[in-house]
Amino acid sequence: MNRSRIPMIAMILVGTLALGAGAGAVTYSVAHPSSTKTVVQQVPVGSSEPAASSNALTPGEIYRQTYQGVVEITVSAPQQTPTGNQEGAVQGSGFVIDTDGHIVTNEHVVDNADSVSVKFWNGNSYKASVVGTDPSTDLAVIKVDAPQSILHPLTLADSNTLRVGDTVVAIGSPFGLEETLTSGIVSALHRQMQAPNQFTINDSIQTDAAINHGNSGGPLLNSSAEVVGVNAQIAGDTGANVGVGFSIPSNTVKSIADTLISSGKVEHAYLGVSVQEIPAEVAGQLNAVEGVMVTQVRSNTPAKQAGLVGSTGQKTIDGQRYPTGGDVITAIDGQKMTTSEEVQQAIDAHHPGDTITISYWHKGESKTVDVKLGTRPTQISP
Repeated sequence: MNRSRIPMIAMILVGTLALGAGAGAVTYSVAHPSSTKTVVQQVPVGSSEPAASSNALTPGEIYRQTYQGVVEITVSAPQQTPTGNQEGAVQGSGFVIDTDGHIVTNEHVVDNADSVSVKFWNGNSYKASVVGTDPSTDLAVIKVDAPQSILHPLTLADSNTLRVGDTVVAIGSPFGLEETLTSGIVSALHRQMQAPNQFTINDSIQTDAAINHGNSGGPLLNSSAEVVGVNAQIAGDTGANVGVGFSIPSNTVKSIADTLISSGKVEHAYLGVSVQEIPAEVAGQLNAVEGVMVTQVRSNTPAKQAGLVGSTGQKTIDGQRYPTGGDVITAIDGQKMTTSEEVQQAIDAHHPGDTITISYWHKGESKTVDVKLGTRPTQISP
């Protein structure tokens, strides 16, 4: 498994928020935790080959096949301002997924919505209701009461077939400019984004297709005119596009959207720890073993009840800070753990109430404990 490290970067959610009548546009923003480094995995994504060039559509052809399925979303919601609460208008994008009127967008676009309006390709607008939201994946489903004649569902692709270098396009309403097309490539796979509730979104797609404020919730499409991701964030501190955008993968979108439509909510399994990778090459210098060290155990969580212990110090090796003194998770249900992403994926594969077996290293001893998983809270707590 190849690993690379990149500096921790600020991530900005790309919904546009106008506060009050005549107010300027500002942005939702969220930064990663204060750690200076993050581990980003580059792992194989399957054996399927990219589409042959003779079958690949041009960006213009992709646009013409899909633009009628992309919508502009305007949300009225209470906002906190320096002068107190007032009603604001949040703007984003979305796309139709069925002929019943269900539309996928970002959770941060419709969060706390008092009303939702959807504008279609023909200029007509219709009221919509929020079916359900999931802040842990920054996804939401809304439903619009509109004629079937203007509903043009887009197809969700298998995001596991994506490869770095594949052509992709984004369609949305940056700065309110509806039906805007930008094109680029898949710059990287298996990135991690921070969700609005501070949890991590795994397997995110990095692209250099221009994504700006108002693109939130719009589709990232492959050369077959299928949705491979939902555009959600951009890197940087200014809020301007710098060619580093991030999308939630379509496989996550399909799973979450199906659950929201059927039940209105999503429950994620929860252990209650923060963790950091301990590579084999530095484990000895940290008086630890290869695995994933627990850096924090949150109160009133399954991890706390199981007796897991967080780190007590830090050590810098070759410019990288590592935790010291904590328990090191080496396996979950018998499967070796070497990265924080693997730990989260192992937890995400379960449901609240499931029991998992954690193998870990504690003060020079190998231990095993069975842990009954809880339900992830809406926000990370201390």
